This record gives sequence, structure tokens and C-alpha cells, in this order.
Amino acid sequence: MTTLMNKHKEIMNIVFSKTIQNFGTIELRHLDIEKDIHTIYEWVSKPYASFWGMLDKPLEAIKSEYTQLISRENYEVFIGMYKDEPIFLMEKYKASTDRISSYYDAKDGDYGMHILVAPPQQKIHDFTWNVFSTIVSYFFTQPQISRIVVEPDIRNKKIHELNKKAGFYYLKEINLPEKKAALAFCRPEDFRKASNGYQQYQKTMNKISIPNTEAQNISHLKPDIWKKANIALVRKAISEFAHELILKPKKILEIDEVDTYIIVSDTPGITYEFSAILKSLDHWVIDETTIQKKHNGINQEIEALSFIVEFRHTLGIPETLLAVYLEEISSTLASAAYKYSNQQFFSKELIQGSFQVIEHAMTEGHPCFIANNGRIGFNGEDYIKYAPETNQPFKIYWLAGHKSKATYSSAQGHSYNTMMRKELGIHTIAKFNSELESLGLDPAAYLFMPVHPWQWNHKIIQVFSSDIANQHIIFLGESNDEYSAQQSIRTLYNHSSPEKMYTKTALSILNMGFMRGLSPYYMKSTPAITEWITEILGKDEFLKQVGFTMLGEVATMGFENTYYEVLGKTNAHNKMLSALWRESPHTKIKEQQQLMTMAAFLHLDTEGNSFLNALIDASPYDTKTWVDRYLQAYLSPLLHCFFKYELVFIPHGENLIMVMENHTPVKILMKDITEEVIVFDPDLDLPEKVQRLYAETSDSMKVLTIFTDIFDSFFRFMSAILDTHHGYSEACFWEQVADCIHQYQSQHPELQPVYERYDLFIPEFDRCCLNRLQLKNTRQMLNLADPIESLILEGTLKNPIAAYKHTIKKEPLTESV
Repeated sequence: MTTLMNKHKEIMNIVFSKTIQNFGTIELRHLDIEKDIHTIYEWVSKPYASFWGMLDKPLEAIKSEYTQLISRENYEVFIGMYKDEPIFLMEKYKASTDRISSYYDAKDGDYGMHILVAPPQQKIHDFTWNVFSTIVSYFFTQPQISRIVVEPDIRNKKIHELNKKAGFYYLKEINLPEKKAALAFCRPEDFRKASNGYQQYQKTMNKISIPNTEAQNISHLKPDIWKKANIALVRKAISEFAHELILKPKKILEIDEVDTYIIVSDTPGITYEFSAILKSLDHWVIDETTIQKKHNGINQEIEALSFIVEFRHTLGIPETLLAVYLEEISSTLASAAYKYSNQQFFSKELIQGSFQVIEHAMTEGHPCFIANNGRIGFNGEDYIKYAPETNQPFKIYWLAGHKSKATYSSAQGHSYNTMMRKELGIHTIAKFNSELESLGLDPAAYLFMPVHPWQWNHKIIQVFSSDIANQHIIFLGESNDEYSAQQSIRTLYNHSSPEKMYTKTALSILNMGFMRGLSPYYMKSTPAITEWITEILGKDEFLKQVGFTMLGEVATMGFENTYYEVLGKTNAHNKMLSALWRESPHTKIKEQQQLMTMAAFLHLDTEGNSFLNALIDASPYDTKTWVDRYLQAYLSPLLHCFFKYELVFIPHGENLIMVMENHTPVKILMKDITEEVIVFDPDLDLPEKVQRLYAETSDSMKVLTIFTDIFDSFFRFMSAILDTHHGYSEACFWEQVADCIHQYQSQHPELQPVYERYDLFIPEFDRCCLNRLQLKNTRQMLNLADPIESLILEGTLKNPIAAYKHTIKKEPLTESV
């Protein structure tokens, strides 16, 4: 009778239960101190509970601690039951009332959990996952919980695997008093998505027929999200096409600073009306909520594809390339829809994120280009696997290339054997050598070479079939490390070992005006260029002072397809099988410093909140001081490279990694230092392998690189964001830009003749039109052999710093970086 009463009491105490097919029922009840403390003591004193932190505590101390925990407000402790036996301990707490709230901006609906699962006596398939998913399911049945937060020890690999399987999204690492922890979050939609994916995987493993297996590849393509993506892209298209004088909006109404405009399409009867503010550098800030498409005065749905077709003659797209451009627009829309529907963190939280969390959260590609996420060549499955925004780490393939066609080049200190040992490890090298030997081949006759999985499956097998058949190329399989695609899509970050090199591979997809290959011929000179630039700039005292740092491209591999050489070395078929290794940014910073892509400074979340605004608010500085420090870190070294060495980079947001302290820039790390650098000085002594960097052009075209790449392609957007979202006027920003230039020039009076020759304070400069290039030839928008002369210039832009030509301000901020 007593046993039945206890059983009834226990049943009444159950707060949640879940029945799992082919497994059974898991139940959750509140902790009973007197009844459960001996079980808990037995669990926490075992080696498997080392991360629980109670291995050496006596029973009474553990009882006292849990008595205190359950007495806390907003803190509950549970025991999990399976087949009438206790199997796990779970703690639930409200994050805003816990110490964890000191490490991030805790929301009212955030609840945390700690879980300890006791191993079953006999191995049960999916035991831990069933327990974990049950706990998460319980959390999301509670109406007050909108998000789960966890902070496991970074060494606890098993819990990280469970978290990620359940859809937890990792924000950053934090230092708690007793451990270094990973801060991660999960929303109901993240859990649903992850759980559906896991169920599909299980069905596949069990060989059960699955209807609509591709549904997960199109889950972001929904009416409301699609509408949002289309309006946003049409807003950008009007803004940038008007900026390039392709479209010429006509003002029809003027109210204060906000005017209403109309543009008339090539299609009779179709017009677009919108409200906008015209800012410096002819930057159109358009309120997308005001955009109206009308056909003979009747409102119509706004679609980006229709917009392009309606203005195709005005845009000047060749008929033979219209379909290609429309495909890139469609792909850009689909990518935007995915980003909108999968945003994990708003700007205020994102500024706390790790380097890669921020990298993968970017919702915009290049700020100037309309079709900036084409990725033509990817199918739906490829997109989910390899697009940066989907953030799905993957393993890369390795080939052995015969030395008769494969070439390894490197900077000093990065020999082939040294690089392979660092990147592959001796066990993988031994495995690859054994594979060659099993085929009767001499490993000494081959070089190991990384290749993107997509490239191997879609290009190498077909285009290099002769080399594969003749054993000039041997497929070796995967290496151990997982990689994560960066914004530039073919640059891969080592997710498993971040201190290792970036690996950049050829990826023959059409994206933003180019096929994204890598030339094996250029690869031979890349390390030499790295060494030369490092020698020139690495010893410069001013660049050291401001912390300017380059990520060296220290080693390359190229495989020449001799059958296609007749087409010319710049042909896309001759750029299909190459790779380079770039230094990791983690090796270039101090412990208290953080990394983030500079593209984040232009990021707006799905609610329109500015990342830049959140950064400045979280820093210890006012806006003016913050901008001063940013300009000293970013603009000053670029000015120095130009004025002293007549050397320019292409320093747009994706090409720069910012090094931050207290949410404030302290220095920049420059990427793509060999592909996207130009030398203008004919008197510089250029080694033979570096001579391809030299470009002969006029003085006005030289200085235009500063105006176009920095002022028009980045500052134009940044100044508008500061004005619109932060209330910091454009005039203040541009005055600070002028001040930064004056400060630099006053520090280097010996270059006065150069400043007069290349005057950054001229009243106006040529308008360089990037979209016009892509519209003219979306397959290859520049002649890479002569990129400067390929540019399209249309009209001029008023220089926003011209008014400050004779203004000289204080000395610049200097500090150790």
C-alpha cells in the first residue's frame, strides 16, 4: 500500500513527459532533496561528471548546495525518469537573474539549463540524444521561454555535439570564474529545424522512403520573406542605379528634407514612386516602405526580377546576357530570403559575437553591386552545404598532383613538407602516402593539393578526366579538419583549428561578374609577392605605429591543364585547379583583442538596427572619438601606402578584418594582398614575379582608387548609417575624414610634393560605376590584364571633404596596438 501511494505521489509530481517511438517514455519531475540526494551524489562523484565540478565534494556539501539552489527565485531543479529509474539531473534558471546576464544582453524570455546525464547500465541507441531533445522540448512548452541559453565548458565536446544537433547557435567564448565557456542559444524555430533535419537523417540511415527530401533546401522561400527580399533589393537597385546615373529619378513632391521621386520604366505605363533623401556622393537613402510600383496608376506587387526586365534597355544589359543577369538576381533574392529567415542575433547581441558568428551573420554582399550573390553553378543542396550564410562546416578533398603538372610555391619558412605537416598532420600524410603506394605509385612524384568538394564533383572529374585516367591526378579523400566558407565563398576558414591557415581554392561558379577560379600561373608568383610586400611595408615605422598588418599568402599550389592552354592563361578553364594558404588572423592579435569583418560596420539586422550603432554605444567612447580611432586604424595606413609607395589595395569591407578592443577599432588586418593590389610607382624595384602588379595610368586614375574604393564604396554607406541610425551628421563624419588626412600629412611633411600631385581635396572626382561594368558583361566585368582602363566612368561626384582643404586639426591619437 505504501509503495502504491509513493508511486501515485511521484506520478502527481511529474511536470512533463515525452514518448519516443522505439524508445519509450521519459518523464521529468521536480527534485526531492531527501529522496534524490544520494543518487545525485553518486552521479556527480563519477569521472564522467568532471565538467559538473563536484567530483571531490562530500555528500553534505552537495546536499547543502542543492537545498540552496531550489530555494532561489527563478531556479528549478529536476530529475529525469526512464522506466521508473532516475537517469538525469537538470537545472533550469532565468538568465536575467543569473550571473550569465553579466556576459550578454539577457532578454526576459531567456532561460538557461545545466544537464547531467547518467550513462545507462546497458548501451541504448540514441539514449543521450533522446534525453537532451526531451529536455529542450520541455523548455519550449513553457510559454515564458523564448530562448534557451547554455554556457558549457569549451572542452566538453560531447555536450557541444548535442547542442549543435539541437540547433544551438554559438555566439562567443566567455571566461567564467571556474571555466572557459561557450555561450550558445536556441530558439524554438532553431530546434524544430534541427530536429527535422535529424529525423530525415535517421530515416535515410534506416533506408525509409522520404517524401520531399529537398524541402529543407527551400524552407526559406516563403511569401512574406520573399516579399521582404524583393522590396529590399528593388530599393537598393533604385539607389545604386541612380547613384551611377543609369536611372534619373524626377522629383514630384518636396516635404522638408524628404522628397518624393518617380522613375519611368521602359515598359509603357509602369512607374515607381518613392521617398528619399539625397546625401553626399549622390547617395540615395530610400525609405523602402514608400516604394510603390504602378501600372497605369494602379498599384502592383514589387518584384526585383520584373524591375530588371522593365528597365532592361535603360540598364543596357545585352540581350545575350539578360538571362544570366536575371539568374544572378534570382539567386541574390534567394540568398537574402535565407538570411532573413535564419537570422540568429540582432545587432545588439551580434556585436558580442565571435569572429565567425559575425562573419556568417552578414545579410548584405558587396554594398554597391545589385546582383552580388549569384553563385551560378550551385544547386539547392550545394547552397545549403557551401554558402557562407548557411554556416555548415565541411571537410575538403585532397588530391595528389603529379609534379610534371603540379607546382608548389612558398615564401621562406613554408616549405612543402613543413606546410603539409602543419595543415594535414603526420597521420593523414602517412594515409595519403599509403594510398599512392597501394596504386603502385611513388609518393615522391606527387604533391598533395586541397580542392573544394563542389569543384571536384562538378568540374575536376569532367574537365581533368584525362589527367585522372593517366594518374596525373589521384583522389585521396578528406582530411580531418572541417572548414567554413567565408563571405568571399572560396576562402575557407579552418573551423577545427582556427590557428591554422585559411585555405583558398578555385571554385568555378559565376559570382558578381567573375568566374571564381584561381590561376596556377599566378599562383607561382603569389608567395614572392607576399614576401616583397612584407619586405617593403613590414619594416615601415609608421605602419608599425598604426598596427597595419597583412595576412600573408605564404604558399600556393597549382595544377596546369595543358590541354586548355591554347585558350590563353586567363581563360576560366585554366583556373580550375589551384589553391593558396593564407595566414590565420588569430596569430596576429593579443588575448584581449577580438576580430570582425569590416563589412559588419554596414550591417543592418532584419529589424533595421545598425551594427555600427550598437558597437559605438557599447564602446567607452563618444561617436567622434570612436570614428577618430577607426580612421586612424583604417584610413591612415592606406593613405601611407598610397602617398609613400604609390601602392593601393582594394580595401572594401569584406577584404578587411578589424581588430577590436572594447568594441573599438585598434588596427586592421588586410586580406587578398596579392590578387587585389596595384603598384603605380614606376621607380619601385619590382622583382620579376612581382611585375604583374604594376599598372601604368594617369595621376587622376591613381588617386581615383582612393576616392572610389574608400570614399564611394565604403564611407558613402558608413556615413549615411551614422547619420540615419546614430544621429551623427554626414558633415561631422567627412570633416573627421579630412582631419585624418591632414593629420597624416602634417606627420609626413617630406611628402608635400606628392600631396600636391595627388590632391585628395579637389572639388570633384570621376564617378566610377561598378554596376555598369557588371551590366555590360556579367560574365567578366573587367579585363584582368588591364583593370584600370576597363573601368567605366560617368560624370563626376562632389568631393565631400573639399570644403575642409585648409582645415588643420589636432595631432592624431597614438597608442600601442
